[in-house]
Amino acid sequence: MDASLHITGTLIWYYFICHREVWLMARQINPDEDNPNVDLGRFIQEQTYPREKKEISLGHIKLDIVHKGKDGLVIGEVKKSSKFEASARMQLAYYLAELEKAGLTAKGELRFPKEKRRETVELTDELRAKLDAAVRDILRIVYLDGPPPPVRVRWCKNCAYAEFCWS
Repeated sequence: MDASLHITGTLIWYYFICHREVWLMARQINPDEDNPNVDLGRFIQEQTYPREKKEISLGHIKLDIVHKGKDGLVIGEVKKSSKFEASARMQLAYYLAELEKAGLTAKGELRFPKEKRRETVELTDELRAKLDAAVRDILRIVYLDGPPPPVRVRWCKNCAYAEFCWS
C-alpha cells in the first residue's frame, strides 16, 4: 500500500456504504465503468447546475460546486438521489473539514437535482468526531492485507462492484 495515501471524499462516501469498497477504491480497483448507475451519476454531474463552478480540485479533494453565498463560501455536493444521504453528508462534512484545515470557512450544500432538493450542512463537533473515527477506521481497512469479506447490504443489488464480490 502506498505510504502517501490520502483519505479522499470518495473513501469517506464508500466507508458509510461498504467497507469492502473502501479497500478496493484505495487500491484503484475501480468499479464497472459501464454500470448504468455510474453513467447516470456522471451525466447528472455534467448536466446539472450549468452556471456553477464545478469540479474544483484542491489538493486531494474534488469539490462538485463552489460559489459565494450571502454568508460566504458555499461548497456543494451533487448526488443523483437522497438514497445515500447519510454517506453524502459525511463526504461533504469531510470537505468542509479539509477546507477548515486550510484556513477556509465554508458551508456545505447537498444537492439532489432529480428530487429538486437541497440540504445545508455545517461542520459541527458531532460531525468532526464522527469523521475522525471514520478516518481512523478507513486507514485500518486500507492497510489490511486483503479486502474485508463481502457483506450483503441493501446497496449490493445496484453496486458496480457486485460481480467482484458475488461471482
